[in-house]
Amino acid sequence: MRGQGHSNMANSDSERRVEPLEGVTLVIPGRNAERTIRRCLDAAVARLGQDGLERIVFVNDGSTDRTAEIVGTYPVTLLAHQGGGPGAARNIGWRAATTPLVWFIDADCVVEPDALRLLLPHLEAAEVVGVGGSYGNVESDSLLATIIHEEIRERHLSMNGKVDFLGGFNVVYRRDALESVGGFDEERFNGPGAPGAEDADLSYRLSARGHQMRHEPDALVGHYHPTRLGRYLRSQRLHGFWATRLYARHGDRAGSNSYSSFLDHIQPAIAMVATAALPGLAWPQLRLVALTPFAALGLLQLPMAGRLLRRTRDWRMLGYVPLGMVRAAARGVGMTHAVLRATIDRLGRPGDKIGLRA
Repeated sequence: MRGQGHSNMANSDSERRVEPLEGVTLVIPGRNAERTIRRCLDAAVARLGQDGLERIVFVNDGSTDRTAEIVGTYPVTLLAHQGGGPGAARNIGWRAATTPLVWFIDADCVVEPDALRLLLPHLEAAEVVGVGGSYGNVESDSLLATIIHEEIRERHLSMNGKVDFLGGFNVVYRRDALESVGGFDEERFNGPGAPGAEDADLSYRLSARGHQMRHEPDALVGHYHPTRLGRYLRSQRLHGFWATRLYARHGDRAGSNSYSSFLDHIQPAIAMVATAALPGLAWPQLRLVALTPFAALGLLQLPMAGRLLRRTRDWRMLGYVPLGMVRAAARGVGMTHAVLRATIDRLGRPGDKIGLRA
C-alpha cells in the first residue's frame, strides 16, 4: 500500500535515526474495538524497540465488548476510561507517557512497518511540533471503502510542506507541545463513543501559536473504511455537527485549510437548500429553480472525481459524484442540528433535554 508523492525531507532523511533521547510512546484510544484491535496491536507490538518506539498505551474508552480482554493479552499498558470520547482518551494516554514524543493512531488502524520511521525525520527540525501520516485501505474489496479511501489519499497527497491540520489517526506530537495547550479539548469537541473535531481543533490551536506542523503522505496506517453507506452517512452527519462547532471557534479556518477548501465547506449548506427546494419539483413553473441547487451540488463533485479518475485510472471513481452529493446532505443535517442546538442553548433550554445531543 505505497502511495505517490514523496516529500523531499522524507526522501533525504528517511534512513536517519532519531537519537535515543527522542523516545516514542504510542497511544491508542478505543471503544468496542474487538473486531479490529487484534490486527491493530499485532502490527503495533511488532514495532516495539524499533525507531524509538518504547511503549504502547491503550486507553479503553468504556468498551462494553471484549476489547479490554483482548488488549490484556498484549504487552501494552491498558488504561481505563469511562466513555469520555477519543479526545479525553488521548489526553489520558499522552499524560501517562514519559517520552518526548507521542504517536497517536486509532484502534481500527494497522501500522505499516516504515510508518514511524518516515514520520520522525520531520521532527528533527526544532520548530516542528507535529507530523501526520496518511491511510492505507484495509477494505480494498469494497467499492464504497475504496472511493472514500482514494479521496482521502488525494487530499493527503496535496498536503505538502507546512500544514495547519493533522488527523488524530496517525500523528506524532511533541509531548511538551501538547502540554503547552492542554492537549485535546475533551469538553467542546467530542462525546462518549463519538468522533468529534478534537484533532482539528488541536492543530488549529498549535498553528495559532506559531508552531509548525508537517505531513508525510507515505507514512501509512491501514484503515477499516466504512463498507456500508448507512454507517458512513451517520459518521458524516456527526462530521457536520462537529465541523460547525469547530469553525464557530476557528472562523479564520472556515474558508479553507490544508485538507479542505471553501467549496468543500459550502456543500452542506447547498445540500440543505436543495432539500428545501424539493417541493418545487411538483410545480412546472418552479422546477428549473428547484433543480438549480441539485445541479450546483453535482457540479461541485466533478473536480475531485476528475482528480481521482486521473490518478487511479479507475472508472468506478465516477461514483464519487453521487456519493459526494449524499454526503453533503448528511453533513448538512449535522450542521443544522448544531445550529439548532446552539440556538436553544443560548435561549437557556439545554439541548440534551429535547433530544438535540450530538
